[in-house]
Amino acid sequence: MKPNFSMPLKGIVPPLVTPLLDNDTLDIEGLERLIERTIAGGVHGLFLLGTTGEFASLSYKIREELIQRSCKLVNGRVPVLVGISDSAFTESLNLAKKAAEYGADAVVITPPYYFSASQPELLEYLERIMQHMPLPLFIYNMPVHTKVSFAPETVKAAANIPGIIGMKDSSANLAYFNQISHLLQDRPDFTFMVGPEEIMSQFVLLGGHGGVNGGANMFPKLYVDLYNASAARDFDKIIPLQQKVMQISSTIYSVGQYGSSYLKGLKCALSVMGVCSDFMAEPFHKFNAPERKKIEKALDELNYKELL
Repeated sequence: MKPNFSMPLKGIVPPLVTPLLDNDTLDIEGLERLIERTIAGGVHGLFLLGTTGEFASLSYKIREELIQRSCKLVNGRVPVLVGISDSAFTESLNLAKKAAEYGADAVVITPPYYFSASQPELLEYLERIMQHMPLPLFIYNMPVHTKVSFAPETVKAAANIPGIIGMKDSSANLAYFNQISHLLQDRPDFTFMVGPEEIMSQFVLLGGHGGVNGGANMFPKLYVDLYNASAARDFDKIIPLQQKVMQISSTIYSVGQYGSSYLKGLKCALSVMGVCSDFMAEPFHKFNAPERKKIEKALDELNYKELL
C-alpha cells in the first residue's frame, strides 16, 4: 500500500480545527474559509480530526460530514490525512473506510484510549488493523491524552508493518525523537513530524520532516516560512520567525488555566479574524468576553495582519 504523495511527507500539515455552529452542526462557510486560507498559505497537507479538531467530542455523523466536505473542498490540491482514533477497533476501521470513500490520502491513529495497552498489545493492534486498512497510516504519539506512549522499539517494529508510513509525535520530547531517529536511520522514507510548534524548528534542524502545528490554522505562511528556513538552516530567518511562534504560544494559547485553553484561544483567534465560529463541542465552551478581549489584544500586539 503506497501513498499517492512523495515520501517522506515534509513540511507543515495543520491539524485543522473543526468549525462548529453547535454540538452537531458544522460551520460550513467557516470550514471553506479555513481550508482555502491554509492552502493559500502554502501548507503541505491537511490533518482532519486530530486533537485540535476536537475529534473525541464529535459525533460520528459530524466526523463523516467533515471528511466528505473537506476532501471535496481540497480536491486533491494537498494530501488530506484523517484521524481515525477511537477506543473501538471497529469504529476506527469504519472511519478509515469512509475516509477512503471520500478521497482522503492517509489516516492517522493514536493508541486506543481509556484502558492503557501494553507495548506488545499496541503492536498487535497495529498489525491487526492494518490487515483491513484501506489507506496508508500514520501512528500518532499523544501520551498526555492516551496515557500510553509508543515506545521507540515499538515504533521501529511498526515501521516494518506494510502500510504504516510515518508518525506524528506530540510528546514534546526531543530525546524521544533522537531515540527513534537512531532506530530508523535505515528508513529515510518513514515520515516523522512533530506536534508542538514551539520545538518544530529545532526538530527540523535535527532531521525531522516538519510540523503538525495548530498555529498554522491562523498563520499558515508563518509556519511554512519557519519550516523552510529551518530546512535550509537559515538562522537569520529562523530567529525572528521563532520569536513570533513563541509570542503566539505565550499569549493566545495561555489565556485561561486549563488544558483546553490552547484550543479555546486558537478558535477564539480564528473567530476574531473572521475565519470561522469559535463554538467548542461540549463539555467545553468558547471564551467569554473578558478572555476574548485578551485574544484581541494579543492579535493586535502580533500585528497579525502582517502575518496573513
